[in-house]
Amino acid sequence: QVQLVESGGGLVQAGGSLRLSCAAPERTFSTYAMGWFRQAPGKVREIVGYIAWSGVTTFYANSVKGRFTISRDNAKNTMFLQMNSLKPEDTAVYYCAARSFRGGSTNWFEYDYWGQGTQVTVSS
Repeated sequence: QVQLVESGGGLVQAGGSLRLSCAAPERTFSTYAMGWFRQAPGKVREIVGYIAWSGVTTFYANSVKGRFTISRDNAKNTMFLQMNSLKPEDTAVYYCAARSFRGGSTNWFEYDYWGQGTQVTVSS
């Protein structure tokens, strides 16, 4: 069982920045593709982006492209989500997920392990 732990959420004003982290105490982390998803109240869970096992390939949802950056440090079993120019519509619970394939996916049901989520609130 892979247990993922997110951190770094909080309250920020519009235009501000936050950096989320996702730690995986798992020595096979480097072979998993990792993703970030978010879910706002009353809405379905949506993809934010993902990063392949090597860290070379990334994907971003159009809504965050150019503002968010996903990276990973396989030596530390950690993935990051740098969020800049935050907007009130970015307010949601953010989840990290791991997929036991080297390539990522935009579908939440194709991920095998999930973190508990961290709240991000952007005030206007």
